[in-house]
Formats: sequence, structure tokens, C-alpha cells
Amino acid sequence: MKPGRSAPQAAQADPSPASALFAEAALSLRMLMRDWRAGELRVLAVALLIAVASLTTVALFTDRVRQALSREASQLLGADLVVVSDRPIGPKLVQEGGRRGLRTVETVRFPSMTTHAEQTQLTEIKAVAPGYPLKGRLTIDTGQGAIRPAAIPAPGTVWADDRLLARLGVAQGESIGVGSRSLTVAARVTEDPETSVGFLNLGPRLIMNAADLPSTGLIQVGSRVSYRLGLAGPAETVREYRAYAEKHLAPGQRVEDVRDARPEIRSALERAEKFLGLAALLAVILAAVAVALAARRYLKRHLDGCAVMRCLGASQGQIVRLHVQQFVLLGLAASIAGCALGFAGQAVLCAMLRPLVGVELPLPGWKPLSQGFAAGLVLLLGFAIPPLLALRKVPTLRVLRRDLGLPDTAGMAGYALGTAALAALILWEAQEPKVGAYVLAGGAATMAAAALVTWGMMRAFTWGGWRAGFAWRFGLANLRRRPLASIAQVVALGMGIMALVLLTLVRGDLLASWKRSLPPDAPNRFLVNIQPDQREALRRFLRDNGVPAPELYPMVRGRLTAINGRPVTSADYADDRAKRLVDREFNLSWAERPQRDNVIVAGRWFTAADRGRPLLSVEEGIAQTLGIHLGDRLTYEIGGTALEASVASLRKVEWDSFRDVTSFHLPPERSAVMDRLVKRFPNLLVIDVAAVLGQIQRLMDQVVQAVEFVFAFGLVAGLVVLFAAISATHDERVFDAAIMRTVGATRGQMVAAHAAEFAAVGALAGLLAAIGASLLGWVLAVRVLDVPYAVDPVVWLVGFAGGTLGVLLAGLAGTRRVLDTPPMQIFREAG
Repeated sequence: MKPGRSAPQAAQADPSPASALFAEAALSLRMLMRDWRAGELRVLAVALLIAVASLTTVALFTDRVRQALSREASQLLGADLVVVSDRPIGPKLVQEGGRRGLRTVETVRFPSMTTHAEQTQLTEIKAVAPGYPLKGRLTIDTGQGAIRPAAIPAPGTVWADDRLLARLGVAQGESIGVGSRSLTVAARVTEDPETSVGFLNLGPRLIMNAADLPSTGLIQVGSRVSYRLGLAGPAETVREYRAYAEKHLAPGQRVEDVRDARPEIRSALERAEKFLGLAALLAVILAAVAVALAARRYLKRHLDGCAVMRCLGASQGQIVRLHVQQFVLLGLAASIAGCALGFAGQAVLCAMLRPLVGVELPLPGWKPLSQGFAAGLVLLLGFAIPPLLALRKVPTLRVLRRDLGLPDTAGMAGYALGTAALAALILWEAQEPKVGAYVLAGGAATMAAAALVTWGMMRAFTWGGWRAGFAWRFGLANLRRRPLASIAQVVALGMGIMALVLLTLVRGDLLASWKRSLPPDAPNRFLVNIQPDQREALRRFLRDNGVPAPELYPMVRGRLTAINGRPVTSADYADDRAKRLVDREFNLSWAERPQRDNVIVAGRWFTAADRGRPLLSVEEGIAQTLGIHLGDRLTYEIGGTALEASVASLRKVEWDSFRDVTSFHLPPERSAVMDRLVKRFPNLLVIDVAAVLGQIQRLMDQVVQAVEFVFAFGLVAGLVVLFAAISATHDERVFDAAIMRTVGATRGQMVAAHAAEFAAVGALAGLLAAIGASLLGWVLAVRVLDVPYAVDPVVWLVGFAGGTLGVLLAGLAGTRRVLDTPPMQIFREAG
């Protein structure tokens, strides 16, 4: 204690650390409220809100689906454990389950045609044994309300879902043709375990008694059938049985339990989560640009205040703490609002994709909200902390000399830390380092290329603008004086516009090009499961009904078991497609000459001298996936018999032609022929390509709507970048306008100059979007769809006109207050 001061005086002069912190926090809050009322932080808050909302929208949606899969695992599986096979499951696995005290039930699932009166319908049929289902909910309606049945359908009866009843026009109590049998519809299925996901889930379903299956004649050699053995019992016993079953699985068999129930759903979910998450990152990247611009403006506008605080005795640490606390409070508020908006956004996303998910979605958990919350704070602090740290180095002499401005360290160091924070967010969202690295490298290359193109277009615009009037000269001069800010605006807006143009106009062009690439008489009906003794009768039937007889392709199913004598399993491959190819049976055919849409790309086709020699021609895509080369010896198991043959050629197949299976073209007005065909040959599986394509189109439309919704956050973030750039140059614009008005420029001329500037920014962004969308469309057409791509002038018109008009209106709205301040007042404040 210093001499001459009493203890009470000393206590009042030296407050406790807690009270000092409280006072400092209160001062930060007052500063935050003052800056908010002044409009200093609104752009920054909106940018954070958009970034958090885009991330939480996707995270909450995927969390709900993941919860549903975990909660509904038994419903999706119909048991605790399922052995899935493409051939009848031997008695050994069934008997072992019974020996261990597990309940077992066998089911058979396959697609086939069903009939009623003059109608036919491709249907997913499930033949079940007594005891089905072991787990999950099966409810039916017999006309007296929904009930949980005590048994499976009685012999001679079936249960059908609403879609099958509606499409066939059949009522309960009437009969449905299933193969060579006529079975009575005893009930309507309202809820069913083991529902498929994908194409057949959108089609009708039917449940029948397994005892009726042999009499239908539907299961023939080569039929596409899935055999399933369900087991249920104590968890420990199920785990022990799984370990046993995995050691005794035959080729083509796999085991699924509640941990990996419905792997096709989980795989699709993971892909959707990654894609939508990376799409959401577009908004995050653009929001980061807006945060950086807004933080830079905040730094410039608080240099004077910090200099005064330094003169009044504030320490460097106190200045930093006050502003950091202010930004943390702002980040917390903006992140909470972003999480709320993301919660609403995920509800929209769920509504769009609910038909694809196929299960009831529970409410989301708190983890995705915490992730979005953390992402917002990381983004804010990564781009805002370095400028705030620079405020502690503001010289006190700035109070007298306004020319003393930003410290030299306030520039690139801040952007480096912000870029590192953004890269960390991208790697986190990508979930895989390799994917994250690709996204970072691709994003950086795309941004650099877009910036270079923008710079070149800006030079062309400004060079041509000197020959225009005052408004264009002044507006384009503003772009040239602030090249980095102008390029950031154009690239940000261009990326957002390009995403939406690509998903709307270019997507439609690609689908139209693909449809035009198909000849008018392209086959639109497939015939599968034709038995050898039916070939001549089928040809006569088609000829009698005026349908040109198609070429019948023989086909057997075989499993690849070895390459060059080395056994192969799915465990030998890392690629998912390769795993699926090895696990399933291949369709094997034979012919004396290649189909006209097959092109030999390596090796040679068979000659007369090769008759009797075991030679193969392999599709090049399959060969690349499985690592098969010319001369390799492949071993297939066909009906229990091994066949070894050498690869004589690799060929490219135009799958779009639909001519590599038994197929033909049937005009829509003659579809009744197919109804008669199914009645004449009930075992045939007839696939209507037009219906399949229509179903795929509807699925694509739903997915695209969801992706467009996510990319809309990116477009809004691009507009936020525009407003952030306008705010960052607001003081300069006010001063420039004061000078121009002093030398005689009218208000109308200044408005026209600003309009010219923003019209140029919008035009550049629209052109960049059109260039990017057209290039991506060309890549997709040539490299993916293998169809000719014609540049659509509508894409360029919409990009150019939409960008120009949208940015013009937004820019004028953001600068409407620039001309409201009298020039004299501006000069006085400038000192």
C-alpha cells in the first residue's frame, strides 16, 4: 500500500479481478450494441448466420436419417441377423441357428409380373414362411381396420400394398395372377419390414405364402432371386452365430445385422451427406470472404477510437480483450440464429427427400447444432482475430495524424489464419483426408482460374468503358481502383449463380441431349427369364401381334472365383463397385459376332478357328474395375461347375442403346400387347424402360431440388459478399461522391455511375457463371454421358441478364445512403 492512502481508498482504487472482468464485459456489450445500431456488424453477422445455417441444415438432416436407421434397424431388417444369398441357403446354417436356440424364418424375394383382368404390373414379390416377421412391424387391413396378423397369408391368398391394388385396379377378395397361379387378395399391407430402398421400393409389393411359390413356376434357371434367412434371439447368441456363419458362408452370401442393417441405405446416406455437405461448403467459403471484408472494414473504422483509448490509458491487452469479447458475443448470437435457421432448413430438406429415405424420421439431436455452432465461431475467429490483434498496435499519434493507418502485419497474416481455419472446416466436413485434399486443391484451382478469367474480363470492360459516357467511366474506374475487392465480388457471385444455372438449365439440356441421342426405335421393353422351350413360341407370339422378332440372347449366371488361378474375394478390392461385382453373379452370354454397338478396344473377336476354345470378351469398364487384362485366365462357377477361359478381347459397350439384352421397341399405344404376353408366358419378367426412366427422372428431380435448396445458401452468401464489399468501401464512396458533387456532378449522375459499376460486376459474374456452367456441362456430356453437347444460348442469356439485373438492384439498395450526407459535413469529418 502506498503511503498516504487508507485501506478503504486503496480498495476503491484497485478493484478485484472479478469486478474488473465484469466491468470489461459490460463495456464490450455496450460497444457491441453501439456498433450494431450503427450498422457496423450486420453484414458480418448475416455472413456467419448463412454459413452456420448451411452446415446445420445438412448435418441435422443426415443426423435424423442416421437416427432413424439405428432406431428402425430391426424394422428395416425384419430380424436380429439375416443371411442373404443369391442361391438357396443350405440346411447347415438353418440347423445351426435352431441348435443355438435362435428363432429362424426363410423368405424369398424377387421381381416378377402380376396380372389382373387386362392389366399387368412389375411387382416385388416376397414369399414368406411361418414365423415371419421375427422383428419389426407387419400390419395389414382386412377391411375392418389395421391389425397385426397372427400368421402369414393362408395358402392360395396374398397381401398386396396400396400401389399394386391401385395400378391393377383390384379390390380385396378378387384374384391376382402370379405366375401360373391365381391367388386371392386377402388383405392390404399397410406396414412391412424389409422394405426395399430404391427403384423397387417405389414400385408395388406383394406378400405370399412360400408354400405357393413352386406352383407359380416363377423360379427358373437364371431367375434373379434373393434368398434370406432371418434369425432372432439373445444378443450374445446372435453374435456367436454371426461369428460361426461368417466362417461358413458360400460365395454370394453375406451376413447383415442391426449394426449394418441395410448397407445400401447407409452407403447412399454417406454419399448424400458428403455431397450435400460439400455443397454447403460453397456458402461457407463465400461467407468467409464476407467475414474477411467485414472484419477489415471494422478494423479501419476503429483505428481512431483505439488511438483515443490508448491516449486515455487503455493497455494493448485491454483493447484486444474488449474487441475479442465483442466479437465472441456477436459470434454466439449469429451462430444461435444460424442454428435456428438450419433447423428450419432441415425440415424443408427432409420434406424434399422423404420419399427416398423411406422411414419415419425422428427429431434431430444436439450434436449437429453444436457442430454448426463451433464452425461459426471458428470461421469468425479465424478471419476476425488477426485484425483485432492488429488494433493493439495502433499508434497514439494517430489522434493528431490521421495518415497513420493500419499496421503492416494486419494484412496477409490475418488471411493466412482465416484460410487455415477454412481449410480445417473443409477437411472436417469432407470426413476423409483424401476427399478433403481434393476439395481444397480443386477449390483453390477453380477460384484461381475464376479470378484470372474475371481479371481478364475486367480489363476488357474497363478498356472499352473509356469510350463511354461519364457514368460508365466513373463506375468502371471504381472497379479498377479496387481490383482485389472487385474480383472477390465477381467470383463469389459467379460461383453461386453457376451452381443454380448448372442444376436447372444445364441439367435439362443434358437430359434432353441424352434422350435425343437415342434413336426413335430404341428398345423400350426388356424380356428376362425366357426358357429354352419358350423361344419359338415367343417368336410366333410377337410375330402374330405385329412386333418384329427381337434377337434372343442366351444368358447364364456365373460367379467369378479366380483370376489366373488366384482365388478372388471382395476383400481383395478397396473399390465399392469391385466388391459388388465379385460378390454377385455375372450375366454370361455367347455369340458368333459382336453386337453392332460393341466396339473392340483391345485384342480381337473370335474367329471360326476359335470354335471350341475357351475364350472370353470382357467389357472394358468391368476389366478396369477388377484389374483384368488381355490374356488373363478367368474362372467362373456356373451351376456348381467351374469354367476357365482366357480373355481374348476387351470391348466398349454402348449401354444406352439397350441392345445387349433381349429387347424390342413397342409404341405406347400398343402396350396391351405386353398384357397378353405376360398372360401367355407368366414366368417372363417384362421391364418397361420408359417407366423406369420416368421413375429415375422423378428421383433426380427430388434430389436436384434438395441440392438447389442447399446451393441457394451459396447464392445468398454471394450477395452478402457484395454487400460486404460495398460496406468495406462505403467511406471511400462517400468521400468520392462528395468530391464529385463539389465539382458539379449531379445526384442523378452519381446514381448512374454506381449503377454502371454494379451492372458491370453483375455482368461479369453472370458471364463467369455461364462459362463455368457451360464447361461443366460439356465435361458431363462428353466424359460422363457420352452425348454431344450443344451450347445453349439461354444459359448465357439467363446468366448475363440475371447476374446484371440482380447485382444492379442489390448494389443500388446497398449504396442508397452514400449520397445522403452533405459534402461539407464529409470534409469537416475528414479533417
